[in-house]
Amino acid sequence: MKTIAVIFGGRSAEHDVSIITAHIPIIDSLKATGNFDIWPVYITKEGDWYADKAMNDMAFFKQPNYEAVLRKQKKIQLSFDNGLTLIWPGLRNKKVKIDVVFPSMHGTYGEDGSLMGLLRMAKVPFVGCDMAASAVAMDKAFTKQILEHEGVSVVPFVVFTKTDYEKDKKPFLEKIAKLNYPLFVKPVHLGSSIGITKVKDVAQLENAIEVALHYDDKVLVEEGVENLIEVTLPIIGNDELKLASVERPLNKSELFDFNAKYLSGGGKKSGGVNNAYSEIPASIGDELTREVQELGKKTYKILGCAGIARVDFLIDGSTKKVFVNEVNLLPGSLYAHNWKKSGVSGVELVTKLIALAEERFAAEQKLTHTFSSDILTKVGGPKVQ
Repeated sequence: MKTIAVIFGGRSAEHDVSIITAHIPIIDSLKATGNFDIWPVYITKEGDWYADKAMNDMAFFKQPNYEAVLRKQKKIQLSFDNGLTLIWPGLRNKKVKIDVVFPSMHGTYGEDGSLMGLLRMAKVPFVGCDMAASAVAMDKAFTKQILEHEGVSVVPFVVFTKTDYEKDKKPFLEKIAKLNYPLFVKPVHLGSSIGITKVKDVAQLENAIEVALHYDDKVLVEEGVENLIEVTLPIIGNDELKLASVERPLNKSELFDFNAKYLSGGGKKSGGVNNAYSEIPASIGDELTREVQELGKKTYKILGCAGIARVDFLIDGSTKKVFVNEVNLLPGSLYAHNWKKSGVSGVELVTKLIALAEERFAAEQKLTHTFSSDILTKVGGPKVQ
């Protein structure tokens, strides 16, 4: 029986969403297989690490005092010597060696590649994209710049850092003035639509920028799309890709924000996203569907994605022009509702993702990561006698 660590929580604005994704469908589906020894690894908002099988039940986190319950437990330590081992310190150290890690940390320190870098160094297989793809895709501006360079259509945009904007905002406001309203102002590194504002005129612009800068040190301002049709495409795979259905959110609000995604009636047992307001498959016609699918695969490959990702698109309903908007490397609740309608159950999804993690890890181990040389014997300085 393989031992799986599901890591979630963390110092992120998407902390609570991470808890939901970890349980629905990851832990619940892993438990349903009966084939895995599951260790929930929870990182608090302060950065403390805990592991207790009681946390395999979502009910643990519904306790109003769950944080106080945790503080009475021992924090775990981690060993990265030839793999990942969880350690509970004490007179008789308890140790658990992890076979595969299933990251479920949205946003900062997780989805941005930080956790993936740690796991790479630990030499342990992990589900999802590697460090480089994660770091690029988490940065909405980098994503657009790379895709634009590769000939993939993205909407016109302006990007700037907090330091540069506060030093002299005028050149950035002048660049933004060349964009067509409405605009969307976004923190570059956040997900779940946190900190995003739709701006209809210049009077709202600077306040929206301040909101974004409250959450991030880098901001993206981009044109809205006329006659907007939003669609999204979940993908799994390493070299060979499997596509779920093209999905169209049918939200009634102008901005599909955090509340619309998670708190407006959807996201019950079927997952965290508000799938009650989605059309699966999207009724956009065969030609547009094929274009979205091809652009989705191309984007996935350009960014070096592996395991799982979701590519989001904006379509001008009049011109039928398709733009890649952004790439989410840990779709909320893995978009299990879409995969289910596409013929892949939650159990099949998590099992396949673990297999993909092991496949990529095995390929990685065939590469040579060290190099022998005599440089140390020839570097300047006295020799040790």
